[in-house]
Amino acid sequence: MSLRLGDKAPNFKAKTSKGEIDFYEFLGDSWGVLFSHPADYTPVCTTELGRTAALKDEFEKRNVKVAALSVDSVESHHGWIEDINETQNVEVNFPIIGDENREIAEAYDMIHPNASATATVRSLFVIAPDKTIKLIISYPASTGRNFQEILRVIDSLQLTANYSVATPADWKQGEDVVITPAVKDEDVPAKFPKGHTVIKPYLRMTPQPNK
Repeated sequence: MSLRLGDKAPNFKAKTSKGEIDFYEFLGDSWGVLFSHPADYTPVCTTELGRTAALKDEFEKRNVKVAALSVDSVESHHGWIEDINETQNVEVNFPIIGDENREIAEAYDMIHPNASATATVRSLFVIAPDKTIKLIISYPASTGRNFQEILRVIDSLQLTANYSVATPADWKQGEDVVITPAVKDEDVPAKFPKGHTVIKPYLRMTPQPNK
């Protein structure tokens, strides 16, 4: 059965390029990003892992821990990391998980037979501190992931976890947000002291509460 939003992320123990980890212990109280790659030494994934390493500070300031996965061995990962560091001018600073027996890939439904019977598709999961899955995206092998979008979604998830708001299309940090329908009109002024605009009774906007 495939994982869905709100499901608990499966825990696992695995060997990685940074040593052996228990996934839940690795995450601790942080948010997490787990993303898979079809194989080591693949061109698009090389750029993605380089981009992830370059965004180290952006993930850290959002309290996000990142882990990548490939069905190749940890020994293979180490050689690939050298190539990533060289070609992308970075230092890979997060664990790349070895999953030669594909147990983790199966638990996270990363194998899609229509794409490949043996290699993982390029899936990405955002996991909240309570270990529930908040985002699932699967990309085709030919399209590199948009990490600005991943950071944007994390910003939205972290904001909406703490306030009774949702984020509109193309929202970015600092822009107005939507007041959720669960908030009654009479309660809006107290909950959103920065003010609000009623566009329609069901569409009420307010400045981002934590900015």
